[in-house]
Order: sequence, then structure tokens, then C-alpha cells
Amino acid sequence: MSSVVERRLLVNYRVAPEAAASLVPPPMRPQLVGGWAVAGICLIRLGQFRPSGLPGWVGLRSENAAHRIAVEWDGPQGRSTGVYISRRDSGSVINVLAGGRLFPGEHSLARFDVRETTQDLHVAFASHDQTLSVSVNVRTAERFQGSELFADLEQASDFFRHGSAGFSATRGGQCLDGLELQTNSWHVEPVEVQSVRSTVFDDRDRFPPGTAVLDCALLMRQVPVSWRPLPSLRVDVDSVPASR
Repeated sequence: MSSVVERRLLVNYRVAPEAAASLVPPPMRPQLVGGWAVAGICLIRLGQFRPSGLPGWVGLRSENAAHRIAVEWDGPQGRSTGVYISRRDSGSVINVLAGGRLFPGEHSLARFDVRETTQDLHVAFASHDQTLSVSVNVRTAERFQGSELFADLEQASDFFRHGSAGFSATRGGQCLDGLELQTNSWHVEPVEVQSVRSTVFDDRDRFPPGTAVLDCALLMRQVPVSWRPLPSLRVDVDSVPASR
């Protein structure tokens, strides 16, 4: 599949390793940066989403979101890195119906509210099942600053570029759907987070105080990409923590 990432906002938290580990299915484990796990929300608007080889004008446009944790695991070729996606949401009924069937990645239906200018961006959504909501306001910035995970923009960009393989939870719980983002035009820019609310990261039962702290946010705009299906990754059910 091919598309254009019209906008991709990555809102990133530094998370206590033990809190992240309880949410990640084996054989995966949290990928640590400076002793912290890295988790967050990806808020992405895709345009021209269509099978590769077809012209862009036939493609679909949709608002989507993913809750993710950077992970690593041991495979046949050694250590691999990527992201574990605990949930995907979409404002597109087509994505909900086709995800996990025609292309990897099961989605839940959500309603999005987006307002943006060249400098300011507001993205919010609430899931149709009323279990999840997010609201983020950011403004473009000249410099990347304030992060305790990454020393500079280049380091942050490199980390997320190498986490382009995403494995998402499925309703069956026995395996993870795999999908990889590929592009020759990778580019991120810094933004300043003005406010963020998340029923996931604000949940004190899931993340006790101090175990999930907002760290930084990055923005991608107008990036042509392709999406490559990856072989499903089987979950080691016998090793899943009892708290899951």
C-alpha cells in the first residue's frame, strides 16, 4: 500500500521500565533509552491511501491514531527493534472494516476533531466505544528542547526512524499484525506541547504518578510513504504477565 503522510504527530512519554513491561507481550520487551522506556501516541492523517501502482487520486484520506511502546525482541537474525501497538483507532469506517482483513492492523472506530494552521495544531479523538479519548495541542518550534530522552532532534529522529516496524494487538490475542513504514523522505520537525490529555497515560492505575512523564513531540508533514506487511509475530501466551 502507498500513501502520503499529510500529518504525523508523535507525542512521546518516558515511562518506567516496569510499567511498560507489564503492557508488552512476550517475546517483546521495552526498548530503553537512558533507563526509560519510550511510549506515546501517534496521530496520523493519511492521504492517497491505495494499493501501490494505482494513481494517488483514487486513494482514501483518513484520521488515525495508535498507542505504542518502543520494543525490542530476539529473532532469527538477532535483536530487532520496532513498536508494539496496543490499539489503533480510525475515523474511517473503511479502515475499521478492512484493517486486519485486507491489510494488517485491526482498528477501532473513533471520532476525530482536528484544527490546524501553519503554526498551531489541535488533534483530539474519542473512541466510539467510549473507552478512550485524547486531546493534544502543539505549536511549531524553532528548536528541539526539554527532552530527557534525546539530546537533540537528530537523535530523536533517528530513534523513531529505526522503529518503523509496528506490531499491533489483535482481538484473538495469539499473534501480532506486522506493518512497516518505508520512505526515502523521512523528515521530522520539533513542536512545543501546549497541552495533552490522554485517558491512557493519565490513568493512575496503569501508570502510577511519576511512571509516565511527557517528554517531547515531533511532527512530520507531507511525506510519501509505502506500507509493507510483515509476517505476524506469535505471542508467547504462557509468559504474558497475570496483570494483562
